[in-house]
Amino acid sequence: MEWYKRGMKLLTRLLFLPLVFAGAAVTLTAQPSPAKVPGFRGLFLKQLDDVQSKIVSLAEAVPQEKYTWRPAEGVRSISEVYTHIASANYFLPNFIGVKPPATFSPAITKETDKAKVIDALKGSFEHLRQVALNLSDADLEKPVKLFGQDTTYEGVLFLIANHMHEHLGQSIAYARTNGVTPPWSKKGEN
Repeated sequence: MEWYKRGMKLLTRLLFLPLVFAGAAVTLTAQPSPAKVPGFRGLFLKQLDDVQSKIVSLAEAVPQEKYTWRPAEGVRSISEVYTHIASANYFLPNFIGVKPPATFSPAITKETDKAKVIDALKGSFEHLRQVALNLSDADLEKPVKLFGQDTTYEGVLFLIANHMHEHLGQSIAYARTNGVTPPWSKKGEN
């Protein structure tokens, strides 16, 4: 009978513990989908998801040896465009009172290692995601100065979205010039 109790206890642990860990993992990684975030913040998060997917997949598709390529002297290289995006994703939320994490270093703009550049991009997009998720709808109407101009928190997020898309277009042109087709184009999406 003792063997039966030990067996049932072990069986319970074997069946129950994975459920506990799976539930904890879902809880720790669950983020509201953009569709569940109301109004402008939801639209911003949808744009963020789209541009992040495209920029990161393009950065991954470009070969390491092309990361120092630039179209002309004095113009940003491929890695400099990506690190500029990452830096701006950390810098621009300063206008609404959100500082970059202590782990962020402006020296990233000099990085040319593909893996490090991609990690910086991913971290910066996650930073922006948290910025948007931590704002309330009422926060969006707060006034702020942005490069000397009057705007609102919403205006800052709008500028951030425009900035990312501007450099996505630049990155597409750089990639195509170097014989790299954007991964989503290969799938027939664009």
